[in-house]
Amino acid sequence: MDVLTSANVSAVCVVNDHMTAFIVLYSLVFFIGLPAHLLSVLVFIISRRQQHSRGGSGTRLYLLNLLLADLLLLLMLPFKILKDSGSATWNLTMFHCRFSAVVFYISLYSSLMFLTLIISQRHLQASQSSFSRRLQEVGFSRLLSVVVWFLLIVINLPNMVLPLTTIQPRPFLSCSSLKSEMGHHFHTLAVLLNMALFLNASVCVLFCCILALRRLLGRGGNGNHGDARRAALSVKVTAAAYALSFVPYHAVRMPYTLAQVELISDCWTRRQLFLWKEATLLLSVLRLCFDPLLFFCLCSPFRRTISSTIRRTNTQPGQDRETSV
Repeated sequence: MDVLTSANVSAVCVVNDHMTAFIVLYSLVFFIGLPAHLLSVLVFIISRRQQHSRGGSGTRLYLLNLLLADLLLLLMLPFKILKDSGSATWNLTMFHCRFSAVVFYISLYSSLMFLTLIISQRHLQASQSSFSRRLQEVGFSRLLSVVVWFLLIVINLPNMVLPLTTIQPRPFLSCSSLKSEMGHHFHTLAVLLNMALFLNASVCVLFCCILALRRLLGRGGNGNHGDARRAALSVKVTAAAYALSFVPYHAVRMPYTLAQVELISDCWTRRQLFLWKEATLLLSVLRLCFDPLLFFCLCSPFRRTISSTIRRTNTQPGQDRETSV
């Protein structure tokens, strides 16, 4: 890369030149999360014939879409790691800013939406109305899944197809510096639309948590208390994962976007906002290490497949010893 003159360096506010800790942690997430999710794919394939079990095919479909979103996010991490380390070639930097970063955020918000749908589905499973049963049908779940992917692709596609500006290569280049004026406008619009999705999803999650708690308190004296308690617990656990993953990030996302479009010009403030954005984004990505536990807790076929595999593994040595005797 060409070296900038000292005058140019002083005019540029570099915000992403202290990324070592983030690179190490993102690498750990990748090396832990990818094998765990590939194993989850294998378990889902093995348990496919059990999809009509008590766990609910709608929930299973949303979990499969969450698994797909997680895998896409994991596959985009190496490009982000190389870009943040400053070791990416110029062509790889352009590829990341045009394609892999966009897919990264599509996958992130897909995870957000499917977690919301899973929470809603668990709430509906505790309801006895005919309307709630229709909403749990696999056909409706499949339609909602298609709508989620289509909507997020449409929102973020302009960031992928709009041309990037040609500038002099330099170390620690941010993707926003490659965008044209129109690109900045569409980027801000995408952030606002994604923020609107987050706010609506958060209202839905909060609503489901309140209703689950009311149902639990209302059934305290009858025979359905155990089912209500399990439903409320699954809603609360999934909602806690949602809140930890996405609320801190979105608290920082909007101020950081103002810094990206240079409505915030103070360099120190921009650096702090960038570091907070990266820290909260890392918190969102850390969820990838724990989502396989979510699959285990919420999907009965997934859980039974793992349990039966463990039982077969434990009984096989005993059978071998009996055969040898």
